[in-house]
Amino acid sequence: MAEIKRTQPLARDAMAYVLAGGRGSRLKELTDRRAKPAVYFGGKTRIIDFALSNALNSGIRRLGVATQYKA
Repeated sequence: MAEIKRTQPLARDAMAYVLAGGRGSRLKELTDRRAKPAVYFGGKTRIIDFALSNALNSGIRRLGVATQYKA
């Protein structure tokens, strides 16, 4: 089995943008006081944490977050 490198060259040079906008109208009461990306999921993490964690675990270290609603 081939050995997997910790950070691949493409990931080191890449930049990820997380689109964190939107009203979250289908989430009703959860988005009355906060934007959809800031809503807690399972009481521990926020919705945006999944995208950020996936990027970091893929070796991407440069991140941008595009906010719109309630920014």
